[in-house]
Formats: sequence, C-alpha cells, structure tokens
Amino acid sequence: MTATETLVATGNQGHSHGPGSPVPLQARSERTTSYDVADFPVPNGREEEWRFTPVKALKGLYADEAGTESPEIEAHGPEGVVVETVAIDAVKALTPQDRIAAVAWNHAADALAVRIPVEAELTEPVHVNVASLGGRGYGHLVIEAGRHSRATVIIDHTGSGEYGANVEIVVGDGAELRVVTIQQGDHESIHVGQHDAVIGRDAKLNHVAVTLGGKIVRLSTNVRYAGPGGDAELLGVYFAESGQHHENRLFVDHEAVSCKSNVLYKGALAGDQARSVWIGDVLIRAAAEGTSTFELNRNLVLTDGARADSVPNLEIETGEIEGAGHASATGRFDDEQLFYLQARGIPEDMARRLVVSGFFNDIIGRIGVPEVTEHLHEVIEQKLARTAELSAAAKA
Repeated sequence: MTATETLVATGNQGHSHGPGSPVPLQARSERTTSYDVADFPVPNGREEEWRFTPVKALKGLYADEAGTESPEIEAHGPEGVVVETVAIDAVKALTPQDRIAAVAWNHAADALAVRIPVEAELTEPVHVNVASLGGRGYGHLVIEAGRHSRATVIIDHTGSGEYGANVEIVVGDGAELRVVTIQQGDHESIHVGQHDAVIGRDAKLNHVAVTLGGKIVRLSTNVRYAGPGGDAELLGVYFAESGQHHENRLFVDHEAVSCKSNVLYKGALAGDQARSVWIGDVLIRAAAEGTSTFELNRNLVLTDGARADSVPNLEIETGEIEGAGHASATGRFDDEQLFYLQARGIPEDMARRLVVSGFFNDIIGRIGVPEVTEHLHEVIEQKLARTAELSAAAKA
C-alpha cells in the first residue's frame, strides 16, 4: 500500500490536462459561488473541479430548465419536530458552488424544512426519504438545529433517474446535530448534491455520507463556522462496483478561532471500471487561530480494472494553530493478513471478506446510528459476495 502524509500547505500553481489546455489551479476559496446559473459555464472536464467527473453523462442536469419530474420528498420525526414547506431562499446558508447546484437552486419548486426546537433532545432520529421516479428532478432540503438541541437526521435517497439536490444545514449555538445521508439509488441512477453546513458557537456537527448505489454519485460537502468553538466530524463510507462512479468532495473553511474538524472517509472498489474520487480541501484563514484539523482517506481496491483517486489539500494562512494535517492511501489486500487467516484454516474468500469488514469496522462503529450501521453491514456483505463471484469467474 502506498501512502502520502503531509503537514504543509498546498501551492497555487497552474497545471495542464493536455497540450493546449492549461487550467489554472485556484485556491479553493477563490472559486465561483453564485445563485445565477449563467455564472457557471457548462463543464468540459478540464476544469479543476470537474476533471475526475464523467461530465458528458451529466448533460441533462446542466440544462437551465425545469426538471421532468418532482422527486417524492417526505419527512417524519418525534413530537416537536417541525416539518414544513418554505421558499428556497428562506435560509440561504448555502451558495451554489457549481452549475448543477445553481440549476437545482433555481428549479426546485420549493424547499422542505426540518426544524429541531431550541433545547430539544430527540431520542429517535428524524427520517427524510427522497425517491427519484425515473426522470430528471431537483430538490432542496433545510435542516435547522435550534440552540442547545440534540438530534439525528437520516436522509435516504432511493429510486432511479437524475437528481440534483441542495441541502442546507444550520447548527445553532451549543447544539449537537448528526446528519446521515445515504445514497442507494439503482444502478443507472445519477445523483449530484451539495451540502452546506454552518456551525454555531460551541456547536458540533457529525456529517456521515454513505454511498452504496447509483451509477454516478457526486456529493460536495462544505462546512464553515459562525463562531468560536465549533466542531465538525465528517465521515464517509462508499463501495463502488462495476461501472459505478462515487465521488466525494469536501471543503472545510476555518474562519473562526478555536474550531475543530476531523475528516475520515473509507471506500472499497470492485469490478471493471469501478471508480471512486475523494477530494478533501481544508482552508485555515488568517483569523482562525487555535484551529485543529486532520483529514484522512483510505481506499481498498479489490479487483483489477478499478481505480481510486484521492487528493487531500491544505491551505494555511496562519501559524497560530493547534495542529493540521492530512493523509491518503490506496492499495490492495494486505497479503500478510490473508496469509495469517489462511494459515489458520480460513478459506481464501472468507479471509478476504474478513479483511474488508475489518477495514470498514472502525468507521462504521463511529456512525452512531444502529439502524444505519446494521444496514451497512448487510449491504457490504452482499457486495463482498458479488466480488467473490467475480474473482472466482476470473480464475475459471
């Protein structure tokens, strides 16, 4: 397994994606943000923020026009939780950072808001179910956690078709909010989403992104802080199979003093043309003294023909911080682990499944929602069984 670990800021230099196609490498904070679709050209795949994405497959979502369907979005939760339809611009914690997010902002009919009351302590999760029906649609979700509240919100994406979505997350002062977003559309579905979170003073956000299905899933998660003492934990689990593209992009913008962020994403890939992309950007601004941050990505490639790209980036504008770093690694099975298990009488296919399960267990254990972790274990087991069948067929 190869790995890279670094504690230095990334440079801001130009680079090229081929002869005659220079593309400037902007600092993450310099990229365009706008509610106007016209401010974002249709991507051609040479842009820094699109170079890993199969842009041609997303052409329907680039069109500045209404979708062909309205996805079914419904929410329910414990007593006291307010679920209501609001205008798209009711909160504006989110500013679109790419063309699809801008199209979704302009063409989602309205927004569904989930509001956790001040000082509420929910013992059961709030469930938000999003079902795409086979066409092209857009959605907008607002999640607000009142001051000193405690809550978990689970967003479950299913169905087929093309879905462009925005999610705004506002964590009030002293609140603790866990948001789990699960992407498990069918094998031909496309889901492109932007999640923007604003964390209040001494508040904590635990954001968990679980991608188990979909032909193309591209999720951008952005975090900023509205006051000192904020804490963000960003976790991700993904398993791409043959023909699937799972992409996660993160941007943590440290602009307030004494805030924390911790990022941990793990993924596995199996099958021809299985693809994963992880981009982790962290910016520590000059005013963000006392920042503590670390981001880590690990990928396990299970078969030939699969590919994982992992790019951590760190920009530091002040030396008055508690600590900052990032790391990424992509590799295949550890032969020594396999040998150890097989030497104790465990068949090779079972040994491989145990290794993969162990790879995921530490992050799954941190999700903190039993119904999600149980479902994850079941789906990963199913995917590993299919991987074993692929390996057996390749050897035949």
